Amino acid sequence: MDSDIRIDAETKAPPAPVFAPPPAVAHPALLEFEKPLLRIQQDIAMLEVEQSQTGRDHSAEIRQQQARLVAKTKRLYSNLTAWETVLVARHAQRPLITDHIRNIVQDFCELHGDRGFGDDRAMVTGFGRIGGHKVMIVGHNKGKDTKERLICNFGCAHPEGYRKALRKMKLAEKFHLPVVCMIDTQGAYPGIGSEERGISQAIAVNMMEMSRLRVPIVCVVIGEGGSGGALGIGVGDRVAVFQNAFYSVISAEGCAAILWKTADQRERAAEALKFTARDLKRMEIIDDILPEPLGGAHRNPMEASRTLEKYLTETLSELSRPRIDTVVKRRYERFRQIASFFNDPSSDADKPLSRKRGGVGQAFARVRRIASTDPVEIPDLSS
Repeated sequence: MDSDIRIDAETKAPPAPVFAPPPAVAHPALLEFEKPLLRIQQDIAMLEVEQSQTGRDHSAEIRQQQARLVAKTKRLYSNLTAWETVLVARHAQRPLITDHIRNIVQDFCELHGDRGFGDDRAMVTGFGRIGGHKVMIVGHNKGKDTKERLICNFGCAHPEGYRKALRKMKLAEKFHLPVVCMIDTQGAYPGIGSEERGISQAIAVNMMEMSRLRVPIVCVVIGEGGSGGALGIGVGDRVAVFQNAFYSVISAEGCAAILWKTADQRERAAEALKFTARDLKRMEIIDDILPEPLGGAHRNPMEASRTLEKYLTETLSELSRPRIDTVVKRRYERFRQIASFFNDPSSDADKPLSRKRGGVGQAFARVRRIASTDPVEIPDLSS
């Protein structure tokens, strides 16, 4: 084998530097905007190595660097752009539904199949107990490794996945058990077979049936909440989004491809879509924002799961008090009057929003204003 450095069989390899900084590959999941944190992490690692090998006390310096790292991380994550939020929500190590089930669900019993076509692995359903509440759990599964992701279609469910979810929700209604939906998908699977088997109808039927299901429903976006794939299990009495997750009618790449004919404008599209948790809460599309551990849920999945468990436990207890007729009526009215829109096209984004029923025309007007600087024709759908 050719090599720049040749060492005889009897010759030992030269020792590596004792205090060499850790290689960049030690942080394979570091996002681009997190690169400023790398040097601080390397400094902490070097001080810990030196302390362990020489016996010198560097605890004060280590604490100082750790405090600096925490402060820097807080600054970064308190000012995330919409596109950076997308990157965090798609992080390879972000906890999936299987992680949350393992961390907080007791006696989980998975249920399979739609009794019509097959068992869609992109949709997980089953009985379990969360904080003392017996529930039916329904949610998207993206898969952990490459093999599992291919089996799960990267969390993009087929029609049989949504029919499977609805069958299990009906089963929960039969036994008077609340339903917990964990949303984490780019969207429904867009293949030919999915269209042939009626993906749009499956999602529409789910939304209609969930609006009148006679048990409490709690929906939480744990990562990506994309398009109709999210809406297919997204009709609930409470809808919450994790702090660094997003909930959108379309992905940033898809929006950019439609408006600007290139996915390179995805960052601009992400800002225009206003799909971050803060924007959704301000526009009254969601009910609650769930805080994440410092630096995102992928840095401490167990803490994120505990936050989810606490929210679900408190919300289910709250929803168990009113009569079910009242719960269903409130759920229906909530989605009939969802969201707020700007009255004036020139109004500032920071001004208070006013409730508008049927404000679809204003929503399209806003999208037209966003793309008005480009030669893109957007149809007038406000009429």
